[in-house]
Amino acid sequence: MILYNVTVGIDKEIEQEWLAWVKEKHIPSVMNVGVFVDYKFYKVLTHDDEGSSSYCIQYFTPSISQFQQYLDGFAKSLIEEHHLKFKDRHVVFQTLLEEVL
Repeated sequence: MILYNVTVGIDKEIEQEWLAWVKEKHIPSVMNVGVFVDYKFYKVLTHDDEGSSSYCIQYFTPSISQFQQYLDGFAKSLIEEHHLKFKDRHVVFQTLLEEVL
């Protein structure tokens, strides 16, 4: 299993607006592309910055080739939509991990 981990630091002033948008629009849009089979959404509890909160969205896909389909066909527009909506009010870190059995 491949895990695409996206960690977002969001300004506390817009945190509730961001949460609603991510839950209602962004995550469903990512899941609707048909590449990911499941996701999990977490608030990071060890974040120390007083001006922002951090969240982690984990998307699961069976293979690197399926993740590549996401990158090739969908990632750019979905990332751009997030960037434009919350411009200069967030930071994003992305990590790709492979499950070790």
